[in-house]
Amino acid sequence: MAVRPQSRNEHSEETAAEVPTEKLLDLFGDEYTRRVFEAVSEQPRGGRAVAEAADVSRPTAYRRLNELQDAGLITSECYVAPDGHHREQFTASAQHISVSLDGGEVEATVSLSW
Repeated sequence: MAVRPQSRNEHSEETAAEVPTEKLLDLFGDEYTRRVFEAVSEQPRGGRAVAEAADVSRPTAYRRLNELQDAGLITSECYVAPDGHHREQFTASAQHISVSLDGGEVEATVSLSW
């Protein structure tokens, strides 16, 4: 059982690794992970803004962001803020996740937007 990333843009490369369905279900089975993902799905945000929007501690937000990024469900970009400091901004790359139960097998598919 694996998550198969599918790109909505035919011209972009699929860079997300396949994620086992169990891992995907474990990720989204966690309330904090769901809240963090929802925060970056609403709009791109930095880590502190994610923690605030998801109403979780900063360490929790960064742990969940790292797990989601490792799974290929979010991406991050570094930029230089007006104060000259480097900041990281997180964006959801998964636009649609579907889970099917066919013949006793659980399979998940993730549609990515790049």
